[in-house]
Amino acid sequence: MRQSLVATLLIVLAGGTAVATMQNHPGDHAAANPALEAAVAAPTRTSTNRLRDPYRHPLETLTFFGVKPGDTVVEMIPGGAWYSEILAPYLAASGKLYAAQPPGRAYDSLKARFGGESTFAKVSLVNLPATGAEVPPGSVDVVLTFRNMHNLVMAGDGGEAGILANVYAMLKPGGTFGVVDHRLPESRDGTAERTSGYLKVSTVRRVVEAAGFEYVDASEINANPRDTADYPKGVWTLPPTYREGDADRARYQAIGESDRMTLKFRKPTA
Repeated sequence: MRQSLVATLLIVLAGGTAVATMQNHPGDHAAANPALEAAVAAPTRTSTNRLRDPYRHPLETLTFFGVKPGDTVVEMIPGGAWYSEILAPYLAASGKLYAAQPPGRAYDSLKARFGGESTFAKVSLVNLPATGAEVPPGSVDVVLTFRNMHNLVMAGDGGEAGILANVYAMLKPGGTFGVVDHRLPESRDGTAERTSGYLKVSTVRRVVEAAGFEYVDASEINANPRDTADYPKGVWTLPPTYREGDADRARYQAIGESDRMTLKFRKPTA
């Protein structure tokens, strides 16, 4: 009941624009987790990031993936650290957070930010791939990646296989690999996956299961039925990017962020 009231309030405050992304899905409500609720509500989170909560459902998403305060977690390609702002305080007392980012501008930006904000004092920024001395093989409970699989697949060089092999190596047997990404309807022409930023669930399952993972479950926590996934400039047409600038901005704002798959995989125990 509490979450339903909160969802309704957020919709009213947003002028109704978040209706499509604030649905109640049976079985998707987060169980009571005061530590995670506190991390989501932490004042150390940036105000612009907090505005995305009605679309990204961090409490429900992290609960679905089963992230516990004492876990060792790798956030793969955290980019702007949207989820890191939540995971860092949540895991600080008894867990461990690695942020695994490929070398380059994003890595340098994260290094500067993590070194300058107390929230990230216990976060270890490592290069991706990240096993061996940085992240010991078989030492991680959960690996999470948010809106990154499409970039790996769009590269078209098969590099996702190496990244997923790295994820597989760092996880403990029985460990969880959680994926959130922009969802392309299964009926669409697969060529759209090359440029649009959207992927079919079947594509993600194929590449992840080919790396040895077992499919566990899916959630509609991050579904948005208003998203038609057919924009000339891809998923970046929608907020928060608005690649079209001010053109049709009100229309895209009313749609909200993309329709997203939320998939849970597991490293086999034997």
